[in-house]
Amino acid sequence: MNPAAPAQTEFAVPFREALRFWFKLGFISFGGPAGQIAIMHRELVERRGWVSEKRFLHALNFCMLLPGPEAQQLATYLGWLMHKTRGGIAAGVLFVLPSLLMLIALSWVYMAWGTQPLVAALFYGIKPAVAAIVLHALHRIGSKSLGPPRQLPVPWAIAVLSFLAIAVFSMPFPAVVLAALLTGALLARFAPEALGGSGGGGHLPLSEGGRSGALIDDNTPSPEHARFKRSRLLRVLSAGALLWALPMAVLWLSQGWQHTLTQMGWFFTKAALLTFGGAYAVLPYVNQAAVEHYQWLSTGQMMDGLALGESTPGPLIMVVAFVGFAGGWVKQVAGPEALFLGAALAACVATWFTFLPSFIFILAGGPWVESTRGNLRLTAPMAAVTAAVVGVITNLALFFWIAVAFPATPVHPKMPWLQPPDLLALVLAVLAVLALWRLQWSVMRVIGVCALAGLLLRWPGLG
Repeated sequence: MNPAAPAQTEFAVPFREALRFWFKLGFISFGGPAGQIAIMHRELVERRGWVSEKRFLHALNFCMLLPGPEAQQLATYLGWLMHKTRGGIAAGVLFVLPSLLMLIALSWVYMAWGTQPLVAALFYGIKPAVAAIVLHALHRIGSKSLGPPRQLPVPWAIAVLSFLAIAVFSMPFPAVVLAALLTGALLARFAPEALGGSGGGGHLPLSEGGRSGALIDDNTPSPEHARFKRSRLLRVLSAGALLWALPMAVLWLSQGWQHTLTQMGWFFTKAALLTFGGAYAVLPYVNQAAVEHYQWLSTGQMMDGLALGESTPGPLIMVVAFVGFAGGWVKQVAGPEALFLGAALAACVATWFTFLPSFIFILAGGPWVESTRGNLRLTAPMAAVTAAVVGVITNLALFFWIAVAFPATPVHPKMPWLQPPDLLALVLAVLAVLALWRLQWSVMRVIGVCALAGLLLRWPGLG
């Protein structure tokens, strides 16, 4: 059956019912991208039968190739497929909005009272948990993407070279991604088997099979709005460019190019285009720029923000809202008398420019993806990028473990091992690793227990 043919019947689920589901999803989407995708699979494929297994995975493979948060993009894609542009926008926005509001509130508490003994004690325990979580993420991503080193030495070599490029030669993250893409393109042409014949994506722990008789099943023709039309593509791209250019122009003309808000808009646009491999892949780039170049926050604050991002629903890349809030607070973008207002505005700016490209990718690329059902080819360049991501995350893990072991040391110390380490923090980090690996604790549970441990160890009120 031709997937480009128009659908014969309208989609059966009312828009309001889908809207209620997307609203609910925004509050229960814990567990990182794998957990969030599994929730959508269970609800939409198995329980509700709105989408078939193959249609769900076809959309997922496309989203896994895009820069940006794949779970949020998948929600946007499925919302668009079911209820046109308004459905895609509603699904994508509701996936992010609860997390944004929660992070603004939590960031305010942190920035206003983070130096208080109670809050400082909580985050003393949380920082080791974050170091353990990043190490655990490195293991999960590496074990799934690199393969056995003897059978697939090339991905391992790319990962090692990427780590050295970041850690030793201080190469910028975009340059590492570009080098990996070019390497993958060459391998795809001359030695595609060197990367194991994968292009990344789709290998997530979903349950077996899906519900039969889905409203959009394997053979359901693509609806009229999902058919590729050049005029529609131009409209989407024009609207997306306008939605990016207008806020950027307002910031530039009203505040100047060097103003914190303008620089945030520009930086998070670049970050949004480089988030291949999930949030952990782009965190080193965000950390490198926000901490070292712009000085919006410190390494310790970045770790605390990551913990807040892990503790709230929504995609982990929502940590950019915390980075924006902290930067807006530190730089006093609305003046010293309106710290919260300026910081909240900065958080919204960071979120807008981070997620806008994801909507454009889905709404513009969705019709093409629908037209390629059954023969979508994932290319070797993405497998090379995935391997490079492992090396980048390795550097991030090392960076965070140094910050935990030597909390009083500058961001990039010359020889941190010359001073005594914080043994309590290191023990707590090791215990957190064991809890994640051996006891299979959830991220939320590890953060909660470590926060309690920090309270017991460092809060004077319990001394």
